[in-house]
Amino acid sequence: METAARRTFASFSVRNFRLYFFGQGVSLSGTWMQTIAMSWLVLQLTHSGTQLGLVVAAQFLPVLLFGAWGGVVADRYVKRRILYVTQSTAGLLALVLGLLVVTHSIQVWMVYALAAGLGLSQVADSPTRQSFVIEMVGPKLLRNAVTLNSTLTNVARIVGPSIAGVLIVTVGIGPCFLINSATYVAVLSALLFMRDKELHSQPPVERQSGQIRAGLRYVRQTPRLRSTLLMMFIIGTFTYEFPVILPLFATVTLHGNAATYSAMTAAMGLGAIVGALYTAGRSAPSQRQLIQAALMFGLSLLVAAIMPTLFSVLVVLVFVGLVLVLFIALGNTTLQLTSRSSMRGRVMSFWSIAFLGSTPIGGPIIGAIADHTNPRVGLLVGGGAAILAAGLGAIVGRSKT
Repeated sequence: METAARRTFASFSVRNFRLYFFGQGVSLSGTWMQTIAMSWLVLQLTHSGTQLGLVVAAQFLPVLLFGAWGGVVADRYVKRRILYVTQSTAGLLALVLGLLVVTHSIQVWMVYALAAGLGLSQVADSPTRQSFVIEMVGPKLLRNAVTLNSTLTNVARIVGPSIAGVLIVTVGIGPCFLINSATYVAVLSALLFMRDKELHSQPPVERQSGQIRAGLRYVRQTPRLRSTLLMMFIIGTFTYEFPVILPLFATVTLHGNAATYSAMTAAMGLGAIVGALYTAGRSAPSQRQLIQAALMFGLSLLVAAIMPTLFSVLVVLVFVGLVLVLFIALGNTTLQLTSRSSMRGRVMSFWSIAFLGSTPIGGPIIGAIADHTNPRVGLLVGGGAAILAAGLGAIVGRSKT
């Protein structure tokens, strides 16, 4: 038992990672509070699933348009310095949004603008954070660190929505944004107190023309990278649209409120914690495991879509969260371990585009489907897309060109 625990939490032996982990834990809880609050704010202002999908799309459109350049930035510059800038920017934007809400000045166009601002900060932040993990812990502990980060994200998925649900029904939406803004102090402090000499820093890549094309060519010529990114793009576009579909499922299908939405998000988080802890102590990932995780993810969403009551939905969402984090952790680790160090930032930017940047395409589509049919249909579409992704991933991964 003691050996298994040491293996599961092996990355905690690295001081820099411990600092980062606990700083991120505070910040991510605030981020999930804001996710719940922003979705609820848009529904209050517009009563429209399509509008909700468009606001979510506005947040991730910059990642779709400029994400590849974010990867080049991550490869060219010191990652810790990039994170100082991006995390500070996100904290300031959350503060502005909170002040607009508590002063009753907020309008829908402002939500769009601030969501797009958050997306711009994510352009460089996401690939930098992803590729910074290996610099903190080294390649041997990478999978463990990635899965512990997934555990952290999903603990925050429980803590953040739970706090947000209480705040929204007691004091309103605005404090969720203000508290989120304050939580960025924790991650900035963690970055400040890291020891440079203990980082496995890679020399920055020199500026050259055609670096994005070189990254795309590298992915195209590496079947394992190509199939992983294809699966993530399909799932990111049509399946990972929970900020759009869950609020609608909670209110329209289950006739609930903000607490219902928070409970659904927390149920997924609970399952994801179990999945991440299970994955943390395992050996190197295989492509077969990744394809199986995508298949199980799709099947579990199909089951969730037909559940008749809140309790039955929550039970299935626990399993949805488990297989989702399994897929994300396996995919992330596969890309980082397969990529050359000089290409890692760009490869992870393509992951960000596939995972987050695809939302401007899928968010409005899933929102419109839910508006014009039923939120259950939106979940069914997402489940079918994940099953399709598993099949295509198996085919593409076997091809040589």
